[in-house]
Amino acid sequence: MAKAEVPDRPPIGLKLVHLDLKGAPPKIVHLAQLFPLFSRLGANALLLEYEDMFPYEGSLEILRAKHAYSPSEIRELLDLAQSNGLEVIPLVQTFGHMEFVLKHKQFSHLREVKWSPNALNPHRPESLQLIHTMTEQVLGLHPGARWLHIGADEVYFLGEGEESQRWLSSSDRLLDSLFVSHVVKVAEQLRSSHPAVKPVMWDDMLRSMSADFLSESGIGQLVEPMVWDYLPNLDVEKTVLLIDKYQKGGLTKLWIASSFKGSTEVNQCLTCIRNHLDNHTQWLQVVKALTRGAVQLQGIALTGWQRYDHFSVLCELLPVAIPSLAVCLQTLQHGSFTEEAEQTLKQSLGISAVEVDTFIREDFGSFPGCEVARLVTQVSGYLKVTGDELLEGNRFVVGWFSPYHRKHKFTHPIMVQHFEPEAKGLLLKWECVLDELRAALSQIYYPDTVEEWLQENVSPTLDRLQGLVQDLNETLQGQED
Repeated sequence: MAKAEVPDRPPIGLKLVHLDLKGAPPKIVHLAQLFPLFSRLGANALLLEYEDMFPYEGSLEILRAKHAYSPSEIRELLDLAQSNGLEVIPLVQTFGHMEFVLKHKQFSHLREVKWSPNALNPHRPESLQLIHTMTEQVLGLHPGARWLHIGADEVYFLGEGEESQRWLSSSDRLLDSLFVSHVVKVAEQLRSSHPAVKPVMWDDMLRSMSADFLSESGIGQLVEPMVWDYLPNLDVEKTVLLIDKYQKGGLTKLWIASSFKGSTEVNQCLTCIRNHLDNHTQWLQVVKALTRGAVQLQGIALTGWQRYDHFSVLCELLPVAIPSLAVCLQTLQHGSFTEEAEQTLKQSLGISAVEVDTFIREDFGSFPGCEVARLVTQVSGYLKVTGDELLEGNRFVVGWFSPYHRKHKFTHPIMVQHFEPEAKGLLLKWECVLDELRAALSQIYYPDTVEEWLQENVSPTLDRLQGLVQDLNETLQGQED
């Protein structure tokens, strides 16, 4: 007998897991392990932000990262997604956050301002040609795509370029008009080439625009905005009013975007599940309020940012955040994080308990990548803390083996006994974990990601600890001679 629908479970549409591939892109073999899990947890679509991992060709080949996916790997990825009931929506930035393109010398003349690779100059015909070439290549490998996400968020310094300044000074034009005119051109260009593909865009640049302006611009007939907010204390009433304004402005089909990782701190290593659970709980309140209106909700993208932008450090690795993703998907599935949701999560991840309020876990389960999650937690939650406490907080280290002592190779032999065993024991633990972690990361990631994460999160403490032990050995040996 089928279960009765839970009255308070609002309809959401597609539930997309966002894979941010501009940082720590997983190997296809790992995605093959993850997709069945995504589907089991309630996802039915993917939002793929390729950036430099897409196999651009011809004049765009320079955009490809060293380990960019090959065309055959993209096809394999799409086959894997389809076999697991996951619709794929590719994302191609077309205005802001174009650092991966505009950082290259051959495209730098297309920047809005010369000194920033963030925003594209909307006045150059070559800019539209660039976008057309990018989107054609991406859609060429996604023949069944129903939507294309065109980005268009955080267009920094728009209006500050020389050509924009001249455009704005003519007939008192508005900055909002400059933004909308470019998006409209991109959307019309896409519709002309691919009538069946609907453009989706981030909504932040639209938020300050009035309903009348939006309506007059006609943008609602061309794009579907994705309203994003990643805060645990998302303002439900304010968000409902914003969406209501979009609806009045002709943007009647829209998406929303939450976050399951990558939106807490730029260099976050461990995922605070509570923040993301609360974010989804608030979004469910928004959706519940929307069901009474005229807005057609297309779906929700659970974003999992891997970098804040192309140049920033890595934040939480995907395996670390899988429990958070599971909690969020099941919360959407059940309308709240119910006992049934928790049971599904435990079975799917192979864990005995769900910890949402602490980074410290006893059980890391049996899900794909669980070993990376365990070792990263050990490094970030224990070894870095104890290492820093020894190097900076141990009174015998700071008092009897300071930088001055180490430089001149002298110390009090009796005082050394208070920290030498701890220092050498901790170093041994670090080196053992490093070997395990390098092996586990290499199963999932390409070598450049492995080295980047280790250099950012292991080397700073490990190098200092190795230096301390080496100086200690040399000092004690010198005093014995």
